[in-house]
Amino acid sequence: MTSTTIEYQNPTAHTSAGGVAVGCRGVTKTYGSGDAEVTALRGIDLDVRAGELMMLVGPSGCGKTTLISVIAGILDRDAGECAVFGRDFSRMSQREKTRYRGETIGFVFQAFNLLPTLTAAENVAIPLLINGAARGGAVGKARDMLARVGLGDRAHSLPSQLSGGQQQRVAIARALVHDPRLIVCDEPTSALDHETGHKVMEMLKSVALKHDRALIIVTHDARIFEFADRIARMDDGRVLSVSDDHRATPAASTDESETKS
Repeated sequence: MTSTTIEYQNPTAHTSAGGVAVGCRGVTKTYGSGDAEVTALRGIDLDVRAGELMMLVGPSGCGKTTLISVIAGILDRDAGECAVFGRDFSRMSQREKTRYRGETIGFVFQAFNLLPTLTAAENVAIPLLINGAARGGAVGKARDMLARVGLGDRAHSLPSQLSGGQQQRVAIARALVHDPRLIVCDEPTSALDHETGHKVMEMLKSVALKHDRALIIVTHDARIFEFADRIARMDDGRVLSVSDDHRATPAASTDESETKS
C-alpha cells in the first residue's frame, strides 16, 4: 500500500497552479449543547490540491457532509482555519460570503434541492441568475449544460416529472453551469445506474479538473473510486488517512443516509 502524507501548508496562502485549492487546519464543528451536544468534526487537517479530484469516504455519521458544508461556507466552523483558493469565509461579511460562494463554488446536494415550481432549465440557471446574468442567456446556457448530462430533451420538465436519476443530473448541471473553481458533491452517483454514473463522473472530472479547479466528492459508491486522484478516509469526525492507492479504501457502506455527517 502506498499512502500520500498530508502536506501541511498555509491554507490562507495564494493558490497557484498545482498548489492548495482548499486548506483546512484544526477544523471543529459541534451541533447542539449540553446532553444533546454532538461533535461532528474533531480537528480536521486536510489539503485538496488544485487540479485534483478528492473523495471523502467513511461510515455514515463520520462527518463527511459536515466537512464539505464547512468548506463550501454553508456551515460555520467552531474553530480552526479553512480557506478556499486563499479566501477564508470567516473573514468575510455575509454579502462577501454569498458572492464568493456564488461565483466560486458549485454544490451538488444529496437531496438535490430542486425548486418544484421551476423547470429543469430554470433550476440549472439559478446560479447564473444569482450572479447577475440576463435571464435569456442564463436559461440558454442551462439548456446547453442539460444536454451535456443527457437531459437536453427534458429542459422544460418540472422536477416532479423526472426520475430520481434525472433529478440528480439536473442538480449536477446546476453545480457546473457557472464554471465554479471548486465543485463539491454529496453522493452524486447514488441514484444513477453504473453506465450513467461513469458518464457523469467522466464529465465532472473533465470539467472540474483544470489546473485552477478542484473537485471534492463524498461517496459510498465504490464503483467510482477509480476516478479519484486521492481518497481521504474519515471516521468519528477525523481524517484518518489520505491515500492515492484505491485498494487501501475500505468497502463502501450500504447505508447512504447520514445525519449531521
